[in-house]
Amino acid sequence: MAKKYNYNFIRKKSEGGGSSVRLAVVSGGLFVVDAFLSFFLGGNAGVYVGAVALFAMLTAIYGFYLGLKSFRETKVSHGRSVIGSVSCGVLAVLWLSLFLIGV
Repeated sequence: MAKKYNYNFIRKKSEGGGSSVRLAVVSGGLFVVDAFLSFFLGGNAGVYVGAVALFAMLTAIYGFYLGLKSFRETKVSHGRSVIGSVSCGVLAVLWLSLFLIGV
């Protein structure tokens, strides 16, 4: 008798990758909010801008962690994991560079 192979091409979406993409969107949105807040207050919103930026940087770092952690999931598509990890990594480097420059 011939062996019967069972192929399954249906893949679920990665849960951690989706969370990572959402956190990247939140961090990017907070960047835009930070820029508008600084513009409308004429550069005199130091504490508020700093607090929002710190929260956004921590959000990006946690999104990067979730994106990398989601690569361990099996039988899922890792497209969202890649997008979330890369975008959160870029945003984390952007936030870190802004903090180190002192803008």
